[in-house]
Amino acid sequence: MPPVPDRVDAPAGLELGPLGYGAANIGNLYRAVTDDEAWSVLDAAWESGIRYFDTAPHYGLGLSERRLGRFLATKPRDDFVLSTKVGRLLRPSPETADRLDDANQFAVPAALRRVWDFSPDGVRRSLEESLQRLGLDRVDILFLHDPEECDLGPALATGVPALAELRAEGLVTAVGVGSKSTDALLAGVRTQLLDLVMVAGRYTLVEQPALEQLIPQCRASGVGIVAAAVFNSGLLASPRPDAGARYEYADVPPEILRRARRIEEVCAEHGVELPVAALQFPLREQAVRTVVVGGATPSHVRENAARMRATVPEELWTRLDAEGLVPA
Repeated sequence: MPPVPDRVDAPAGLELGPLGYGAANIGNLYRAVTDDEAWSVLDAAWESGIRYFDTAPHYGLGLSERRLGRFLATKPRDDFVLSTKVGRLLRPSPETADRLDDANQFAVPAALRRVWDFSPDGVRRSLEESLQRLGLDRVDILFLHDPEECDLGPALATGVPALAELRAEGLVTAVGVGSKSTDALLAGVRTQLLDLVMVAGRYTLVEQPALEQLIPQCRASGVGIVAAAVFNSGLLASPRPDAGARYEYADVPPEILRRARRIEEVCAEHGVELPVAALQFPLREQAVRTVVVGGATPSHVRENAARMRATVPEELWTRLDAEGLVPA
């Protein structure tokens, strides 16, 4: 096994920064936003210094990619890093066009349907179609999206080599797997073909199942981590978590709520708001390259950028570790 590096480096030429913007909200996640509102959100991210943007065909059936692409087309191409995802092709679905995409929680007409395809041809076509929606000539990072939702073994067996081939051809700089399943991510890292994994909700202030096997494997393999869903779908996004908060897109279990509230109490004793600690916690891990969060309004985006810059005393982490709430 190779020696553990002090910190996993970003893929060559890709400076992600500590905070990235996850563009599901501008794909009308949970509620509709106008084109102008989406632009204002992205403008707030840019003005806050964010230069890494992540999207996917899944987000609003391509709406997120279209809106993000129009915005980024106004910026110098070498000034930002862009990732999107493959695995779901979008195909016409006229029979559902009269309803909304409620099953996936996007407030958009369901005029398209998602078709799983992790084949080499499907991966390549997905990238080509994303570039058309984005209106850009390239993306920097390409993630295999939720392979466990289809058939994990075959999805990785075809999808990961297909990503590596696109990287070898120079069509993308870095490739990875994005998922909330630590098993899927671990299997992806073990292929020895990935540069990054996007860990959604599995390495957060309230729970760290990725620590058991995934993060040690990333350290050993030199695979960087993009930490996503660090608010656990909303539970950690407010200063005081309550029983009505979302967790994993559903109601929060009582034991998770109790843990979150105790963490909040310790944070308050050290003069730190819970969302500040939630945003900064993942970056204490050497393999984590950046934290990606969404935001439905400009104020949300600016607030998260300020939270990432806030000072957190080391004593807070020591106390949380002493109580067995988070690892030091």
